[in-house]
Amino acid sequence: MGRHGNAFPTISESIIRSRKDATLLSMSASPSDSGSSGWAVHVVEQSKEIVACANLVVSAILLPPEKVKAEDIVKICDEMDSISTTSSESLKMKALEARRYEYLAKLMQKDYDAYIATASFLSPSRIPRRQLPNLQDVTIDKNAVPKKIEVSDGSIALVDDCELEDMKYEESLLDIVLLAIFRNLVVKFTNGVSSEKKGIEGLLEQGRTFMVQPGQTAEAQHKMVSDTLAGLMTPVLPPFFRIFMSGIVPNIGTKWDGKQIGPWFYAPWMTTIVTPVFFGFLVGPSYPNRRKDGHLGGLVVEKCKFLQESGCKGLCLHQCKLPAQEFFQDGLGLSLTVSPNFVTQECQWSFGETPLPPSEDINFPKGCLVGCESRKTLAAMGSTADACN
Repeated sequence: MGRHGNAFPTISESIIRSRKDATLLSMSASPSDSGSSGWAVHVVEQSKEIVACANLVVSAILLPPEKVKAEDIVKICDEMDSISTTSSESLKMKALEARRYEYLAKLMQKDYDAYIATASFLSPSRIPRRQLPNLQDVTIDKNAVPKKIEVSDGSIALVDDCELEDMKYEESLLDIVLLAIFRNLVVKFTNGVSSEKKGIEGLLEQGRTFMVQPGQTAEAQHKMVSDTLAGLMTPVLPPFFRIFMSGIVPNIGTKWDGKQIGPWFYAPWMTTIVTPVFFGFLVGPSYPNRRKDGHLGGLVVEKCKFLQESGCKGLCLHQCKLPAQEFFQDGLGLSLTVSPNFVTQECQWSFGETPLPPSEDINFPKGCLVGCESRKTLAAMGSTADACN
């Protein structure tokens, strides 16, 4: 019995041992099972949150503009104020930001004046200025900058200078190279006008010297800049742009040669993506936004380098705004409106939007900026020419 008992355990011993084994197995398995269950619950919860956030954005995109109200945007701001900024809720915050942006864009499509009133009321106290879909007519903090008024300097109307702090620009290697090429092209198309100064200051001196030449015309300045832009883009890029962006049929021996069947629907938006890379050397940082009609195709320059460093409305008008508009329309086949803001030195570029002549644009101030060096140069030369209009 003893030998057999030692070889084969009794039923009670087997039960006891089985219970011990089960207990040990349970103790070792419980944390893993619990962890798996908790992980699964977490995944489900995260999935629900992602779906809910996606629904917030998609429903705003699909909402017809006529159904958007200014009160809806205020309610979104209230909801954003009610949630914390912890990492667990950051996704919802991003979704609400996107929803608010879409509502503002829809309101702009529906009623531009209502958009301006709403954006001016909510920004920058509740909506950062950069998160607005368009800045063109939205007032800045009234406590930061005095109201701009026109004053008289003899027979010339003057507009007060921008009093915002100057932006410090960081130039990339590409910016330095493009600026050097651009300046060399300016020398070529101005019959030798150059400057010993470096960087943007040298370019502005070249432009100012060319502008104040005796008998100078606005048309000659526009052509100089247009030719310079065409040279900067090389002979390859303009034909590519005209075909694949503007929809102009190339000369291939058909009856459609030269006819424009575009611009293609994606042209305004895609142009805002590539423009900051190739024009940053001239105007500084910029980013895509919306046009005044609420649609894609807008680009806002945060604080125009060309305007900040020149302080000259004439250079802005005749060596940036008008020639850029003419170059894109006549040379590339895509209309463009350039709208500088002399109070903030922001500049709105709207691709696919037909520009108004400055004389008909109520937002383009008449007269010259108070600190304009070009006006002082003309006065020193004894010239009465008006370079600002």
